[in-house]
Amino acid sequence: MRSRLTPALGLAVALAGLLALAAASLFIGVGRVGLADLLGGAEGSHAAMLLAVSRIPRTLAVMLAGAAMGIAAVIMQMLFRNRFVEPTTSGTVEAASLGLVTVALLAPDLPLAGKMAVAASFSLAATFLFLRLVERIPARSVLLVPLAGLMLGGVIDAAATFLAYRHDLLQSLASWTNGDFSGVLRGRYELLWVGFALAALAYLAADRFTVAGMGDAFTANLGLDYRRIVAFGLVVVSMVTAASVVTVGTVPFLGLIVANLVSMAMGDNLRRSLPWIAISGAAFLLACDMAGRLIRYPYEIPVGTVVGVLGSAVFLFLLLRREARLG
Repeated sequence: MRSRLTPALGLAVALAGLLALAAASLFIGVGRVGLADLLGGAEGSHAAMLLAVSRIPRTLAVMLAGAAMGIAAVIMQMLFRNRFVEPTTSGTVEAASLGLVTVALLAPDLPLAGKMAVAASFSLAATFLFLRLVERIPARSVLLVPLAGLMLGGVIDAAATFLAYRHDLLQSLASWTNGDFSGVLRGRYELLWVGFALAALAYLAADRFTVAGMGDAFTANLGLDYRRIVAFGLVVVSMVTAASVVTVGTVPFLGLIVANLVSMAMGDNLRRSLPWIAISGAAFLLACDMAGRLIRYPYEIPVGTVVGVLGSAVFLFLLLRREARLG
């Protein structure tokens, strides 16, 4: 009985820590929001409005994006059987940005949900292209796979930048390529619930993703359709990526950090690790967002910059760790 309770108790403690971090996030910012302010007259009314319109939506958006992107990353890592693959190392994010530039040129009045659908379509096409590219890499070299993804992303990003430059959209492109939650308000982040719901749906197929990570032959021997599992996983990844890019921009290396650290501690069983990845992703991104607000207070550093610096360091650590282990 004790062994059954231990994982549940650990998750409960982790969730309590995340909620405590979220509560602290509500009171960090230029606008003053404190318990005394909430209880006092006109100032209390202003503080309550700031809390409802800005602080709560921002905190929810950070947690939803962190959880969903962490899950999307680990799905990609299982399907590609490579620990260094995630949406920002496979061209998926850059393709979403290219999709948004295309929408801005051809259908600027398209509703936000429509923009997300277009961005998801571009992401899905780029991810399938990356899949075909990976299949041609000899012996699927662990380091060549993310390198190929970064090169593909660079080509797509160059195309997006060229179009944005020609049509005076560089400022819009910059907002899509650098994660920033400072503009999140009530009514402007709800698409992230769609991404989180799709990521949560992936939990139902966690065992299938785990089997697919063993290879197409092993999956077929168990009577499962490998291509269908891969297609479903990549659709989830593309939709989650599009929801994040449309709403708050790109957050680099988030999934790389969270998915790898959790997998190093818990192994590759997604049924067991996905809840931990969701909580860890939300907590990590929330901590980075709070740090970005505090480092140069009252000014703010975009969370994409903070995560990018930390993610680059972790990326190098994982590479060096692997090289040392192989050596």
